[in-house]
Formats: sequence, structure tokens, C-alpha cells
Amino acid sequence: MDFEKCRDILLRETALVRSTLGLQELIREAVTNRNWTDFESHFDALGEIKGEFAMLESEREGLFTGWHADYGTLSGFYTCISQLPADQRNELSEIYRNLKLETMRVQFSGETIMAYIAGARATMAGFFEVAFPDRGGKIYTPHGKPVSHDMRSMVLNQRF
Repeated sequence: MDFEKCRDILLRETALVRSTLGLQELIREAVTNRNWTDFESHFDALGEIKGEFAMLESEREGLFTGWHADYGTLSGFYTCISQLPADQRNELSEIYRNLKLETMRVQFSGETIMAYIAGARATMAGFFEVAFPDRGGKIYTPHGKPVSHDMRSMVLNQRF
């Protein structure tokens, strides 16, 4: 196994995961402040990170595929690095553990944001059902087509 290449890939993946965590915080702030322009730009940045991460993952998988071809076995990360000297093995396992921890933080943060958005959507749907009971919970465009409840801005006619 190429220690330097594996170390480099894992460190780059860790940096991407950490930047994802930062972007998720910015997305949470944009949603909370209803700054939809920033929200969109942050999602675009997440898409770029996703592409970079996918490239690194395929590179890392290629490394392990090569290792499996050399040793004729299919196994996990720790089994693969067990063939390395102790100092290299310890360094890679620490980097890998940190990557896993950062990944779990990103997952938890993403789930928190999604729970907040789902709660906001449910609140809006409940509001529309109470405010406009005659519409059966449906909202219509100015042209009479039904649309789903979403988080776009809304203007109400104040003349009754």
C-alpha cells in the first residue's frame, strides 16, 4: 500500500468533510434568517464539495483495490493498514478515525437542519389549513393551478 498517497487522500477527505460542516452551519443560518440567496449559493458549494469527495473516494478505492490485488484478499481498512510499519499504521488509523468522527458530525448536523426544515414546513402547512379551510389545505397559483406548500415568500391581499 502506498502510505503517502493514502495519507494524502484521507487528509484531503477530512478537510472536505470539515468544510462541509462549515457550509452546513452557513445553510442553517441562511434558513433561520430566511436568506434564500445565500442558501442557494451554499448548496451550490456543497455540490462542488460532493464532486471533489466522490473523486477522492474513487481514488481511495483504487488504492485499496490495488492492495487487494497484491495480497489476494478483500478486507477492511484496518486489515489493509496492518501490513504497514507501526508508526505509519498509527498515523493512518488516527486520520481515519478523525475522518469518521467528522463524517458523523456532518451527518448529525444535516439531520438537525432537515428536522428544522420539516418542522417549518409542517407549521406552514398547518397555518394554511387553519387560515384557508375552504381550500382543503391546497394553495393555488394566480392562474388557478394547485401548488405544494413551500417556503417561498408569500404576499396576502390585505383588502377583504
